[in-house]
Amino acid sequence: MKKVTNDHRSRVTKMLIRKAFMELLRQKPLASISVKELCELAGINRGTFYSHYQDVYDLLDQLEQEMMNDFQKALEPLLEAKPFHPVEISTGIFRCLQDNSDLCTVTLGDYGDKRFARRLLNIGREKCMEAYLRYFKEATPRQVEYYYAFVSEGCIGLLRKWLEDGMTGSAEEIARMAEEIMLHGLGFLERYGEEGHANR
Repeated sequence: MKKVTNDHRSRVTKMLIRKAFMELLRQKPLASISVKELCELAGINRGTFYSHYQDVYDLLDQLEQEMMNDFQKALEPLLEAKPFHPVEISTGIFRCLQDNSDLCTVTLGDYGDKRFARRLLNIGREKCMEAYLRYFKEATPRQVEYYYAFVSEGCIGLLRKWLEDGMTGSAEEIARMAEEIMLHGLGFLERYGEEGHANR
Protein backbone atom coordinates (compact mmCIF):
# COMPACT_ATOMS: atom_id res chain seq x y z
CA MET A 1 0.00 0.00 0.00
CA LYS A 2 2.88 2.34 0.83
CA LYS A 3 4.44 1.81 -2.63
CA VAL A 4 1.12 2.69 -4.33
CA THR A 5 0.88 5.85 -2.20
CA ASN A 6 4.47 6.80 -3.01
CA ASP A 7 3.91 6.15 -6.75
CA HIS A 8 0.81 8.34 -6.71
CA ARG A 9 2.64 11.10 -4.83
CA SER A 10 5.51 10.91 -7.29
CA ARG A 11 3.14 11.19 -10.29
CA VAL A 12 1.36 14.18 -8.76
CA THR A 13 4.69 15.87 -7.98
CA LYS A 14 5.96 15.34 -11.51
CA MET A 15 2.68 16.68 -12.91
CA LEU A 16 3.01 19.85 -10.79
CA ILE A 17 6.62 20.30 -11.89
CA ARG A 18 5.72 19.77 -15.55
CA LYS A 19 2.83 22.24 -15.40
CA ALA A 20 4.99 24.95 -13.79
CA PHE A 21 7.87 24.25 -16.16
CA MET A 22 5.71 24.53 -19.28
CA GLU A 23 4.25 27.79 -17.99
CA LEU A 24 7.73 29.24 -17.53
CA LEU A 25 8.94 27.98 -20.91
CA ARG A 26 6.13 29.87 -22.60
CA GLN A 27 7.53 33.08 -21.10
CA LYS A 28 11.31 32.72 -21.28
CA PRO A 29 14.18 30.57 -22.63
CA LEU A 30 15.34 27.51 -20.69
CA ALA A 31 18.62 29.16 -19.66
CA SER A 32 16.64 31.85 -17.81
CA ILE A 33 14.61 29.42 -15.70
CA SER A 34 15.91 28.68 -12.20
CA VAL A 35 15.03 25.68 -10.07
CA LYS A 36 14.06 28.11 -7.30
CA GLU A 37 11.36 29.91 -9.31
CA LEU A 38 10.16 26.61 -10.79
CA CYS A 39 9.71 25.13 -7.31
CA GLU A 40 7.93 28.24 -6.05
CA LEU A 41 5.50 28.11 -8.95
CA ALA A 42 4.94 24.36 -8.54
CA GLY A 43 4.49 24.69 -4.77
CA ILE A 44 7.21 22.20 -3.88
CA ASN A 45 10.60 22.41 -2.17
CA ARG A 46 13.90 22.12 -4.00
CA GLY A 47 14.74 18.81 -2.33
CA THR A 48 11.62 17.30 -3.89
CA PHE A 49 12.65 18.59 -7.32
CA TYR A 50 16.17 17.18 -6.99
CA SER A 51 14.82 13.79 -5.99
CA HIS A 52 13.48 13.52 -9.56
CA TYR A 53 15.73 15.71 -11.73
CA GLN A 54 19.31 16.99 -11.73
CA ASP A 55 18.39 20.42 -13.10
CA VAL A 56 15.99 22.08 -15.56
CA TYR A 57 17.97 20.68 -18.51
CA ASP A 58 17.55 17.13 -17.20
CA LEU A 59 13.84 17.84 -16.70
CA LEU A 60 13.42 18.93 -20.31
CA ASP A 61 15.47 15.94 -21.54
CA GLN A 62 13.25 13.50 -19.64
CA LEU A 63 10.02 15.08 -20.85
CA GLU A 64 11.23 15.08 -24.44
CA GLN A 65 12.44 11.48 -24.20
CA GLU A 66 9.06 10.34 -22.86
CA MET A 67 7.31 12.01 -25.79
CA MET A 68 9.89 10.62 -28.22
CA ASN A 69 9.14 7.09 -26.98
CA ASP A 70 5.39 7.68 -27.39
CA PHE A 71 5.96 9.10 -30.88
CA GLN A 72 8.02 6.10 -31.96
CA LYS A 73 5.30 3.75 -30.70
CA ALA A 74 2.73 5.69 -32.72
CA LEU A 75 4.87 5.18 -35.84
CA GLU A 76 5.34 1.43 -35.34
CA PRO A 77 2.25 0.48 -37.44
CA LEU A 78 4.03 2.02 -40.46
CA LEU A 79 6.51 -0.84 -40.43
CA GLU A 80 4.04 -3.65 -39.84
CA ALA A 81 3.31 -5.94 -42.76
CA LYS A 82 -0.45 -5.37 -42.72
CA PRO A 83 -2.60 -3.34 -45.14
CA PHE A 84 -1.63 0.34 -45.22
CA HIS A 85 -4.15 2.49 -43.34
CA PRO A 86 -2.79 6.07 -43.19
CA VAL A 87 -5.64 7.40 -41.07
CA GLU A 88 -5.00 4.84 -38.31
CA ILE A 89 -1.33 5.78 -38.22
CA SER A 90 -2.10 9.51 -38.32
CA THR A 91 -4.64 9.09 -35.52
CA GLY A 92 -1.99 7.47 -33.33
CA ILE A 93 0.43 10.29 -34.09
CA PHE A 94 -2.09 13.06 -33.40
CA ARG A 95 -3.19 11.27 -30.21
CA CYS A 96 0.45 11.29 -29.08
CA LEU A 97 0.64 15.00 -29.88
CA GLN A 98 -2.61 15.60 -27.99
CA ASP A 99 -1.30 13.75 -24.92
CA ASN A 100 1.76 16.01 -25.04
CA SER A 101 -0.04 19.20 -26.06
CA ASP A 102 1.76 21.32 -23.47
CA LEU A 103 5.16 20.24 -24.75
CA CYS A 104 4.02 20.71 -28.37
CA THR A 105 2.85 24.25 -27.60
CA VAL A 106 6.19 25.11 -26.01
CA THR A 107 8.24 23.41 -28.74
CA LEU A 108 6.45 25.39 -31.46
CA GLY A 109 6.68 28.61 -29.44
CA ASP A 110 9.37 31.28 -29.27
CA TYR A 111 11.43 29.50 -26.62
CA GLY A 112 10.92 25.91 -27.72
CA ASP A 113 13.65 23.35 -28.34
CA LYS A 114 13.86 23.41 -32.13
CA ARG A 115 16.35 20.52 -32.09
CA PHE A 116 13.66 18.36 -30.51
CA ALA A 117 11.18 19.31 -33.24
CA ARG A 118 13.79 18.34 -35.86
CA ARG A 119 14.43 15.01 -34.12
CA LEU A 120 10.71 14.19 -34.24
CA LEU A 121 10.54 15.13 -37.93
CA ASN A 122 13.66 13.09 -38.73
CA ILE A 123 12.29 10.00 -36.99
CA GLY A 124 9.04 10.42 -38.90
CA ARG A 125 10.98 10.86 -42.13
CA GLU A 126 13.02 7.66 -41.61
CA LYS A 127 9.93 5.57 -40.84
CA CYS A 128 7.90 7.08 -43.68
CA MET A 129 10.71 6.65 -46.20
CA GLU A 130 10.97 2.97 -45.34
CA ALA A 131 7.23 2.37 -45.35
CA TYR A 132 6.30 4.49 -48.40
CA LEU A 133 9.03 3.00 -50.57
CA ARG A 134 7.68 -0.44 -49.67
CA TYR A 135 4.04 0.44 -50.33
CA PHE A 136 4.56 2.64 -53.39
CA LYS A 137 7.10 0.66 -55.37
CA GLU A 138 7.03 2.95 -58.42
CA ALA A 139 8.06 6.00 -56.38
CA THR A 140 11.70 7.07 -56.18
CA PRO A 141 13.42 7.93 -52.87
CA ARG A 142 13.65 11.55 -54.02
CA GLN A 143 9.90 11.71 -54.69
CA VAL A 144 9.14 10.26 -51.26
CA GLU A 145 11.58 12.73 -49.63
CA TYR A 146 9.79 15.67 -51.27
CA TYR A 147 6.38 14.24 -50.41
CA TYR A 148 7.36 13.89 -46.76
CA ALA A 149 8.83 17.41 -46.69
CA PHE A 150 5.52 18.78 -47.99
CA VAL A 151 3.12 16.82 -45.80
CA SER A 152 5.19 17.09 -42.60
CA GLU A 153 5.15 20.89 -42.79
CA GLY A 154 1.43 20.74 -43.53
CA CYS A 155 0.83 18.55 -40.49
CA ILE A 156 2.77 21.00 -38.32
CA GLY A 157 0.42 23.71 -39.61
CA LEU A 158 -2.57 21.54 -38.71
CA LEU A 159 -1.09 20.93 -35.26
CA ARG A 160 -0.60 24.67 -34.70
CA LYS A 161 -4.21 25.37 -35.68
CA TRP A 162 -5.47 22.48 -33.53
CA LEU A 163 -3.53 23.83 -30.55
CA GLU A 164 -4.87 27.37 -31.18
CA ASP A 165 -8.40 25.95 -31.15
CA GLY A 166 -7.77 24.25 -27.81
CA MET A 167 -7.67 20.81 -29.43
CA THR A 168 -11.46 20.79 -29.53
CA GLY A 169 -11.60 18.14 -32.26
CA SER A 170 -10.58 14.53 -31.68
CA ALA A 171 -7.24 13.12 -32.81
CA GLU A 172 -9.11 10.89 -35.29
CA GLU A 173 -10.96 13.87 -36.80
CA ILE A 174 -7.70 15.78 -37.35
CA ALA A 175 -6.05 12.65 -38.75
CA ARG A 176 -8.90 12.16 -41.23
CA MET A 177 -8.65 15.81 -42.23
CA ALA A 178 -4.89 15.42 -42.77
CA GLU A 179 -5.44 12.30 -44.88
CA GLU A 180 -8.11 13.98 -47.03
CA ILE A 181 -5.86 16.98 -47.66
CA MET A 182 -2.86 14.75 -48.49
CA LEU A 183 -4.82 12.49 -50.82
CA HIS A 184 -7.18 14.99 -52.49
CA GLY A 185 -5.65 18.47 -52.16
CA LEU A 186 -8.22 21.16 -53.01
CA GLY A 187 -10.77 18.42 -53.59
CA PHE A 188 -10.71 18.04 -49.79
CA LEU A 189 -12.74 21.25 -49.48
CA GLU A 190 -15.44 19.91 -51.80
CA ARG A 191 -15.52 16.48 -50.18
CA TYR A 192 -15.50 17.97 -46.67
CA GLY A 193 -18.20 20.44 -47.66
CA GLU A 194 -20.40 17.65 -49.00
CA GLU A 195 -19.93 15.65 -45.78
CA GLY A 196 -20.74 18.76 -43.75
CA HIS A 197 -24.03 19.27 -45.62
CA ALA A 198 -24.90 15.60 -45.23
CA ASN A 199 -24.33 15.79 -41.46
CA ARG A 200 -26.51 18.85 -40.94
